[in-house]
Amino acid sequence: MGDKKQGYACRSPLRFSNSSTLPRFLLSCLVVVLGCDGTLAYKNYTVGDSLGWFDNLMQPKVDYQKWAAGKNFSLGDFLFFNTDKNHSVVETYNLTTYERCDYEDAEANDTTEWSTATPEYSSDPVTVPVPLLKVGATYFFSGNYDGEQCQHGQRFKIVVTYGQGLPESLRSPSEAPGPVSPDDGGSMPDSVPANFDHPKNTGDGEDMKPASRAGERLVRLMWEQLCGIHIGIGFLWLLMHKDEAF
Repeated sequence: MGDKKQGYACRSPLRFSNSSTLPRFLLSCLVVVLGCDGTLAYKNYTVGDSLGWFDNLMQPKVDYQKWAAGKNFSLGDFLFFNTDKNHSVVETYNLTTYERCDYEDAEANDTTEWSTATPEYSSDPVTVPVPLLKVGATYFFSGNYDGEQCQHGQRFKIVVTYGQGLPESLRSPSEAPGPVSPDDGGSMPDSVPANFDHPKNTGDGEDMKPASRAGERLVRLMWEQLCGIHIGIGFLWLLMHKDEAF
């Protein structure tokens, strides 16, 4: 038998069987791109959404624990409490303080009253911005009237994970926002960085271990690399099949 020359066609490993595959592939690229962006962004949350921050005697429909369920909170996120001068915002890492609805005997390093003023009946709106600055279980309630508002539903708990860590603007205590006086109107910051990972029980206000933080960083790095690879493959396919695509 004589020598035979066999020709090989150069075919892309990404060649698709029909033209309908193109929109599906481009859609998958878009989903991955959007997913990548979501993992990198901080988030702002309005507590109670349109219902605002009130006890259930004033706003019977409020269920703040239900509102928080399923949300992923991490360092650098902001919570915005839309309320009035008659309700306060207390943040604590102390479970006992939270369960008692009383912060009078709380330690200064584990409890902060973000809105400071004598309560008064007024319909003037107040917005209290609160940054999430510590990993672990975090509790919120209204401390006015010896905890009565707290006992009437104005309370909830979350678990904050490390996420991306604190943004530069929140790393220095001197730069972090302080308690808001209702007389200031509680104006919302012009630009707030923010992202809630799914709440996990890491203990009562206990910082996440360094190994856990390293694990989150590794997963985030791998996801970013996957995004880059997927996007790169998409552009390569388009270049090799531009006549089919357009």
